[in-house]
Amino acid sequence: MIVLSHFQAVPLLRARQEGRPAATISLDLGLSRSEVRLEAERLLLSERVWLPWEAVEEIARHETACFAVQAGRAERIQRFSEFLNRSYSLMPTAGAPTLLVSGIPMHRIRGTDPHRDTLSKIRAAAPLRGRVLDICTGLGYTAIEAARTAEQVVTIELDPAVLEIARQNPWSQDLFENPRIEQITGDAFEEVQRLPDEAFSRIVHDPPRFSLAGELYGGAFYRRLHRLLGRGGRLFHYVGDPGSRSGRNVTRGVVRRLREAGFGRVVRRPGAFGVVAYK
Repeated sequence: MIVLSHFQAVPLLRARQEGRPAATISLDLGLSRSEVRLEAERLLLSERVWLPWEAVEEIARHETACFAVQAGRAERIQRFSEFLNRSYSLMPTAGAPTLLVSGIPMHRIRGTDPHRDTLSKIRAAAPLRGRVLDICTGLGYTAIEAARTAEQVVTIELDPAVLEIARQNPWSQDLFENPRIEQITGDAFEEVQRLPDEAFSRIVHDPPRFSLAGELYGGAFYRRLHRLLGRGGRLFHYVGDPGSRSGRNVTRGVVRRLREAGFGRVVRRPGAFGVVAYK
């Protein structure tokens, strides 16, 4: 799998202008580096994969897009979900890419990157041992990081189109290859009903913003999550920027409803843009 963005295309075009015969770039959005050949009419990425320079120029022009590369062509990684009437695309950053949902990034990218954003959520819920429930899979970063220490991770994603994007993301491959990760595709509000009592030691709940998934911020859903946690378990709930007016309002409501749902203690974690609820 070769995936390129403007972070790779722009240096390649510069190297071509300088007349260099080869360059070293990443073919997987920063995970590794490889040497490629700069020929007169084309860019040779491997023995079988090449691109005309026109395609490289097209990639360089799109700062919010990633492109899957095959022999002779580059295809933008995007999907439209008829299920939810939303568009999804993969957006590059200086680190791991993020998912754009109708143009809105699903990870923090200002002053951080999606990988560090994920690690802040993991640290807030740490230590992650035993069985972990990850709600709203997205690109799978949370499930992948949780599986490094947990015995098993169960992750739930509503929209199959999101998983199609993840399959083309080099940073998401462990989501499909790690045997400790179990995927469920469906509505989390309903799917958690099918899971047994006290089955998890940790839950990481990373829903879309309130306006897109209000039911995942409600008391009824929190009571279902409380049932799933074992004694001494913890729930990390991402709620958004605590410094914004909307973030403060959402956080106040979340804290109140979590307490009403039976969580004994709820602690704000502003550095992770969320709260931790203890059972």
